[in-house]
Amino acid sequence: PDVIIEAQFDDDDDAEHGQDHLQDTLTDDIKKLSLDTGEKAGGISGVHRTKQDDGPKVNDPKLLPDKFLQRTAKVVYILEKKHSRAATGFIKLLADKNSELFKRCAMFSPVDHRVPRAYVSLADCPPDFVIRPEDYSNMLFICRIVDWKEDSNFATGQLAKSLGQAGEIEPETEGILMEYGVDFSDFSPEALECLPQSLPWVISPGELAKRRDLR
Repeated sequence: PDVIIEAQFDDDDDAEHGQDHLQDTLTDDIKKLSLDTGEKAGGISGVHRTKQDDGPKVNDPKLLPDKFLQRTAKVVYILEKKHSRAATGFIKLLADKNSELFKRCAMFSPVDHRVPRAYVSLADCPPDFVIRPEDYSNMLFICRIVDWKEDSNFATGQLAKSLGQAGEIEPETEGILMEYGVDFSDFSPEALECLPQSLPWVISPGELAKRRDLR
């Protein structure tokens, strides 16, 4: 019974003609709607069905077919934390300078928007950050999330180190490796002792004879 009829025409030099065509279209659609509704009503009394005659509405979700239901779930336990909780981003002062939080914390904004923003302690920030925050607007930092309270919109983080200027290869690469938990520290002396010590090292003719050369 609730039908919305839409029509569209171009607003050009034939606007008046388009308006007349729109009215004719609406009139024809309303006539067809009245005829269809009269046929569905049974045609005995000759009275069209009204909105109150639609029959009982289904208010119980259990009576609806499964295809009309949206399945919901709830997280009950975290089996394993896959993310390293470390993120690359920028630090900036809080917007509300009169708040008590402004004197203690700064805001960390990660580059990866899947990671939440976090409050970091001003004690972990550079000493002159509060006085000259613009000097660090393009400086990349590594922050590790340590907590996220249920009643807070932002997580709590701890600055690990400063990487350098954003856009440079080395800081960006180091940030990606730390985010994914890749150990890029120097090899231990025990590992280096397994390598050939006489340099420059060359492949022996015997090895070349039994190997496939893919160079």
